Amino acid sequence: MDIIQNLKNVRSSIPSNVTIVAVSKTKPVQMVKDLYTYGHRDFGENKVQELLEKSEELPEDIRWHMIGHLQSNKVKYIAGFVTLIHGVDSLKLLNVINKEGRKSNRVIDCLLQVHIARESTKFGFDEHELNGLFEENNLNELDFVGIRGLMGMATFTEDFELVRKEFQNLKRIFDQLKENRFREQQGFSILSMGMSADYHTAVEEGSNMIRVGSTIFGERNYT
Repeated sequence: MDIIQNLKNVRSSIPSNVTIVAVSKTKPVQMVKDLYTYGHRDFGENKVQELLEKSEELPEDIRWHMIGHLQSNKVKYIAGFVTLIHGVDSLKLLNVINKEGRKSNRVIDCLLQVHIARESTKFGFDEHELNGLFEENNLNELDFVGIRGLMGMATFTEDFELVRKEFQNLKRIFDQLKENRFREQQGFSILSMGMSADYHTAVEEGSNMIRVGSTIFGERNYT
């Protein structure tokens, strides 16, 4: 499998302003090295242990994205180097990230995860909870957290009209927050939605960051 050609194919099919996070979970370090040598820098992992192991073996200028559900007690292990935490889904987790950011003396960039799918198994704030997070001024004292945007996962389905509507809904929420809460802040700029099966639809609906694994690396090996 030519993973570099796969990456080129993805890149050539989307606008240049869309960031590709190459999801390397369960894949060997050598594959990451190959894409790194080609020039790619954004890689995503969904388990803290695997992220730690790979980060120790690979160059320091890789931009690591924590894309999986993050438990509060695991934040301390990645606080010193993670580039972006995608799945922040509670005020409790934000407070822990802030605490660990203070210890590391660095602002940790995060995306708030919004629940847009029909599956109850997916994590995230609903729109009411998200608005409440801002209205209650819960974020004012989080000096070591940078809210950079939103992330969402669509329903796993072949009904792409449903998927499109869910992405449209997330874009609407993103635009409203940007207008009403972050008008003076240029840093709120990332809308992370779209994976291997649906990233074309996501980009059409306004995504500027996609998380692509199997389309680049091939099917995952969980054995």
